[in-house]
Amino acid sequence: MNNKIHILAIILLLLFLAACGSGESAESQDEKAENEATEETAESGETEAAEEGEEKTALETNGRIIATTVALVEIMDALELDLVGIPTSYKDLPERYEGVTEVGMAMDPDLEIILSLKPDEVLTVTTLTSYVNDAFSETDIPATYVNLESIENMYEEIIDLGERYNRTEHAEAIVQEFEEKLAEIEAKTEGQESPTVLILLGVPGSYLVATENSYVGDLVRRAGGTNAISGTNLEYISANTETLQQTDADIILRMSHGMPEEVVEMFDKEFQENDIWKHFKAVQNDRVYDLEEEIFGTTASLAAVEALDELVGILYPELAE
Repeated sequence: MNNKIHILAIILLLLFLAACGSGESAESQDEKAENEATEETAESGETEAAEEGEEKTALETNGRIIATTVALVEIMDALELDLVGIPTSYKDLPERYEGVTEVGMAMDPDLEIILSLKPDEVLTVTTLTSYVNDAFSETDIPATYVNLESIENMYEEIIDLGERYNRTEHAEAIVQEFEEKLAEIEAKTEGQESPTVLILLGVPGSYLVATENSYVGDLVRRAGGTNAISGTNLEYISANTETLQQTDADIILRMSHGMPEEVVEMFDKEFQENDIWKHFKAVQNDRVYDLEEEIFGTTASLAAVEALDELVGILYPELAE
């Protein structure tokens, strides 16, 4: 059993690592799609008419849209847009999509099912580009890579989706809610000393360290914290405990990438059996927190407002209402 768990841990960690470094491929895919659309329009000689015709079709039907991740499904629900395909997930999805066809896991969608649904647009995320780009390209699936790697990127993508599908007011309302929350947090934490935060991302049997470039690192920064890891362009790094102890972090946040219960058990065992953790300031001061996967994912989601509220309570317990 231990061998199976260890193998699963390695597989999950490799999947995650492969999914993290794919922003450049997404840009290439977007440019290719844009160029093809431009060439087709130029050949018609009726640029404006063609664009208006395409937009009208999309708006009348809301498009035949497939969303392949939970975060994207929730965004589309907030925009009040129907979907013809949704991801297979253990998480609860919005009631709007009850009975909608499942198209498989985000990292390994079922291409046959997707093609059978005849989609106008298949939404995935940039962090999964290295997984799905080849398969989508080879089967001519009309994929759009949505950048949810930070709150700012998510803002821009929501506005873009709102403009494309005539949901501008919905999109602006979503973004405004985030901006109001950020302004509230900035006012609340003004003048407070910024705590140093070490963020651990685990799968059973292993863990990575989230830097300031990761989505959760972005959340911590916006909540008023200072990431213990800096000086790298990577989102996640591996580091030994001796190096991590030298960060002298005030707070340790532990989050999971799948299998949250198993990850918590792994972290508990690691912190109990590896003596060095006892010398961490955050451990000594009982400031180690497990973050809920539903709220703290590896890509941005509409749960960011709730996540920011929770982080402020963790970073500044004296400010908690």
